[in-house]
Amino acid sequence: MTTTFGIRKPLRATYDGALALVPEALKSEGFGILTEIDIQSTLKQKLGVDFRRYKILGACNPPLAHEALQTDLEVGLMLPCNVVVYEGDDGRAVVLAIDPTRTMAATGNAKLAQLAETVKQKLTRALEKLE
Repeated sequence: MTTTFGIRKPLRATYDGALALVPEALKSEGFGILTEIDIQSTLKQKLGVDFRRYKILGACNPPLAHEALQTDLEVGLMLPCNVVVYEGDDGRAVVLAIDPTRTMAATGNAKLAQLAETVKQKLTRALEKLE
C-alpha cells in the first residue's frame, strides 16, 4: 500500500463514489478538507488539454498541525496533508495520501518525526476504511 511518495489504495468505488467516501474516512481520524484542486479542470482551462478526473484534497488534522507548527514554524511548507483521488484506467478510483514520514520526518527534528508517524498511522487507517 505504500508508494515512493505516500500511501496508495485502489478502490472498487468509482471516482465520484470515492469523492463522497474520502472526506468521511478522513474525518473519522480527525482530518478535515481545507482545499480541493480539480486538476482535470485546471489543465483544461490553463492548457486546453484533456486529463483524467483527478483531485487533490488538502487534509488537515488541526491538533496535530498546531503541534507541528509549535515545534517548527517552517513545517507549514508541508501542510496540509495532500490526499489525491483519481480515476484509474479501469474507471475505478485510486486514493493516495502523502506519507509525512518522508517529508516532515526528513527535517531531522525528533518531535516532528514522532508527529509524522502519528499522522501516517491516521492516514493509513482512514484509507483502510475505503473500498
